[in-house]
Amino acid sequence: MPEFHVEESIEIAASPDDVFRTVRDFKSWRAWSPWLLAEPDTKLDYSADGSSYSWDGQITGAGSMTVVHEDPPHSIDCELRFLRPWKSTNTTAFRLQATDTGTRVTWTMRGSLPLFLFFMKRKMSAFVAADYSRGLAMLKDRIETGDIGFSLDFLGIEAQPECQYLGVRSQCPIPEIGSSMEQAMGKLASQAEAAGIEPSGAPFSIYLDWDPVAGRAAYIVGFPVEAIAARAPEGCTFGCIPATDTFRIRHTGAYRHLGNAWAAGMMHQQAKAFSPNRKIPPFEIYGNDPQSTPEEELVTTLHFPTQ
Repeated sequence: MPEFHVEESIEIAASPDDVFRTVRDFKSWRAWSPWLLAEPDTKLDYSADGSSYSWDGQITGAGSMTVVHEDPPHSIDCELRFLRPWKSTNTTAFRLQATDTGTRVTWTMRGSLPLFLFFMKRKMSAFVAADYSRGLAMLKDRIETGDIGFSLDFLGIEAQPECQYLGVRSQCPIPEIGSSMEQAMGKLASQAEAAGIEPSGAPFSIYLDWDPVAGRAAYIVGFPVEAIAARAPEGCTFGCIPATDTFRIRHTGAYRHLGNAWAAGMMHQQAKAFSPNRKIPPFEIYGNDPQSTPEEELVTTLHFPTQ
């Protein structure tokens, strides 16, 4: 069986006792789990002594987690069983270490894939690592502020009209996506202003490629235009998003949590909640200006083209 190991860490400004209580309380997981947020009405059942819980959902699949050993407030070891979409048993653990400013939390998983999915080992490790990283970030916000800092609304499938646009194409390491997009958007704005090109709608980003194994992303930032000129400004390109139906998720909150909305969309796709149109890349449209809007009020709508 192809084995894998994942380990992610984060610093939380709270005592090990406080962090331990939150992680150990399975009823708190609905608020910060990187998977349960994809299906808020997932059925959850808890054991009477609080040592285990199980889940069953159309998007999240089915499984259970059981504490097999704990050493408060230093560690929790669990058995993680998946029943759907395939059967497997893994081990997952939390290690908590006191620091000068709080607690270092390390979340690990050891497990194996079904033999017929051997080719998925590197991709699975990368996806679980991303899930853990996002989950720890939500746990941090939950403990430090009392809230995870964003919300998701699943809007379903709607028609999206054709969009002609002016954009800037770029690529970057995934961890640098925020700063890279900010630079690309600044370049787009300055070049468009110099050329006298006005946007006719809200700005957006098109995700051309997202490779978690290589750790790189390719994208276009752009804005709609009324008409495509004969020549694009230097460093820019004209393009068109064809008219299509899209499965939509509205993310309200800080951009740093946008990965949760994308992961939720991919979970819906894998659960066959919609059939993707692979000829049109997914994109996100920004509903307000981050320079004048509090981050908790930022609205971003993700679009997954369907067929």
